[in-house]
Amino acid sequence: MKAEYDLSKLKSRKNPYASKLKKPVTMRLSEDVVQYFKGMADEAGVPYQSLINLYLRDCLANSRKVQINWPQAV
Repeated sequence: MKAEYDLSKLKSRKNPYASKLKKPVTMRLSEDVVQYFKGMADEAGVPYQSLINLYLRDCLANSRKVQINWPQAV
């Protein structure tokens, strides 16, 4: 192996994984929701944000839709 390499002649290219990168977002979640995912993440040995991402990805893959039942006004 060489002690030094000349990288000045390398051509740059677009990152082929750029579309797969995660986008940072700010979300407001209920404290009990955060604690729920943190507990599950501790059991699984993964970061809780990764666990939330996996859960949302599963919803996407299975085309799950949220059913919201708002309380009726009296």
